[in-house]
Amino acid sequence: MAKLVSSFTADTSLPFLSHHKFNNNNRFFFKPSSLLNSRSGCSKISCSIKEKENLKENLAESKGLSSIISGLRVDGELGEESGSGLGFEKLNLGTWKSVPLRYKLIGTTSLAFVICNMDKVNLSIAIIPMSHQFGWSSSVAGLVQSSFFWGYALSQLPGGWLSKIFGGREILQFGVLVWSLATALVPLVAGFMPGLVLSRILVGIGEGVSPSAATDLIARLIPLEERSRAVSFVFGGLSVGSVLGLLLAPPLIESFGWESVFYMFGMFGIVWFLGFQFVAKDQPLTNSAPLSRSQPKSWETSMEELGGSLNVPWKSFFESKAVWAMIYAHFCGSWGHYCCLSWLPTYFSEELNLNLTEAAWVSVLPPLASVVVTSFASQFADNLIASGVETTVVRKICQTIAFLSPAACMILSSIGLGLPPWEVVTILTGGLALSSFALSGLYCTHQDISPEYASILLGITNTVGAVPGIVGVALTGYLLDTTHSWGMSLFAPSIFFYLTGTIVWLAFASSKPQSFKKVD
Repeated sequence: MAKLVSSFTADTSLPFLSHHKFNNNNRFFFKPSSLLNSRSGCSKISCSIKEKENLKENLAESKGLSSIISGLRVDGELGEESGSGLGFEKLNLGTWKSVPLRYKLIGTTSLAFVICNMDKVNLSIAIIPMSHQFGWSSSVAGLVQSSFFWGYALSQLPGGWLSKIFGGREILQFGVLVWSLATALVPLVAGFMPGLVLSRILVGIGEGVSPSAATDLIARLIPLEERSRAVSFVFGGLSVGSVLGLLLAPPLIESFGWESVFYMFGMFGIVWFLGFQFVAKDQPLTNSAPLSRSQPKSWETSMEELGGSLNVPWKSFFESKAVWAMIYAHFCGSWGHYCCLSWLPTYFSEELNLNLTEAAWVSVLPPLASVVVTSFASQFADNLIASGVETTVVRKICQTIAFLSPAACMILSSIGLGLPPWEVVTILTGGLALSSFALSGLYCTHQDISPEYASILLGITNTVGAVPGIVGVALTGYLLDTTHSWGMSLFAPSIFFYLTGTIVWLAFASSKPQSFKKVD
């Protein structure tokens, strides 16, 4: 095949392949484009077969058109004058080593979050056959399920501080290993209630430190222009994990018994931990600033940073009405979310007379629908703000939708209209999916009012938001035993908190930046 000749000077931007064409002599000419604009700086690339010193007439030989389609291969030096290479250095794109370290870490972190929610939702399915085998009442089943949130609530703020001291990479590994071993331990201690509760507390502790660890890892490794996509990709693993967990658990239980769910899902985390050792030991591919920050710190530096992290304006936080509005809204939203996450499969099975597989399948519908709603809600909110609508108004609109939609759907499902099961499933799916508007409401407000303290404010509200997982899930089981009514035990408390949360949010929520004063 004829040689392909690239003709460009040292100051010419590297163009897209589609911008070029062959001439009559089968020569392929690069046509300058704006792929790399002047704002980011054009790296100067020298590619030569005969003489590397010639920076103005550079030739690159190719063995075939396939090498161009599979990716531009540039032999030579990467722009030394720009100080930051473009990353086109003889990459073999099909090999693991060619993937930048930050992408490896983000990919494996997202996979950890997939496993995280698989181990969170597995008990909501397995609790049905476990209750039958051990003769548990709904109150006992609620206690078992709520024990996860004991550890989850307690580990929120410590997870953030530990990640700042030792780095999110190390804390994430610790969290995955702890919750995976504790998950695999469940079948061995299921007949001994204190041991079972302790194992679920350990699962909660392991998963509780993971969000802070992932946030720290992203902040250390990902440049600003890639950070939004990294956050979405990592935390999107939670929804995927819920779907996979609810889909895989029923066939495993029916084929191998409920024990198999905990053994297999626990094994997934242990395999991830072993594989992550291979990724974590890779050295950074560049000396760019974000990657260099991930290097280990000295003990003195770590303790100094810990002291700085404790020097926060706690008093100013709790004097702010907007902060209290966020705290109560987080509590209210979590009550409905965690109670439904834990009890909906049982509700579908016992109240709607669906078998285990059907109950699990329909339990997948809300998180699947939430993925679609989340994408729409973010565009909706950003467009309103871009059009000049006040940020506080936008946050109030989104959070009101997130509260009133599930409340209305729960009312319709519980007032005894005699609806067929699949209509009830559709109504609940729509309401719970619309609650994802909270991601463009409450969950953005922390950053709106104080970017400096956003992570600490999220830690505060997330800690309070974990309380419904402890109280609400257990209380639902107790009320179910007492009233024998799903409407009174599951839906009525959630409706109450959705409505009062809406009132408090509309009255006191604000996205105006606030200056929190430190107190020595």
